[in-house]
Formats: sequence, structure tokens, C-alpha cells
Amino acid sequence: MDTSLVSRDPEIMSGALCFTGTRVLVKNLFDYFEGASSLEDFLEDFPSISRDQAIAVLEAARERLVVDAAAA
Repeated sequence: MDTSLVSRDPEIMSGALCFTGTRVLVKNLFDYFEGASSLEDFLEDFPSISRDQAIAVLEAARERLVVDAAAA
């Protein structure tokens, strides 16, 4: 995934995948959807993440799923 979108640093959040420049876990975005919350809910609770950032991460994850599915 594009490092301008996400990063992993052992010194930040124990190396969990975060939105670049933040301590917000990417997993939180997916957890919100799993819990039937909306993108709006996520953005409201994590104001350091822009709508564009969240959508870019979702699009990158979707593209990765398509590539992985085609390779299977």
C-alpha cells in the first residue's frame, strides 16, 4: 500500500499500521464499518483523518483485493 497513505513504525502504536503522520490505526476504519458505523462517524471521531485519506485507503484496499483475487 502507498506509504503516503499508511505507515508502520515500531515506535508508534507498537508498529501497527497507521494513517501516515498520525497514531490512528487503519484497523479502526474497518472496525467502524464492521460495527455498522458510517464513514462520517469515523471522520467525526478521528478528525486528524481527512475524507480523502480514508477513501484513498479504502480504494487501495479494494485494489489489493482485486489483485489478490486475480492471482488466486
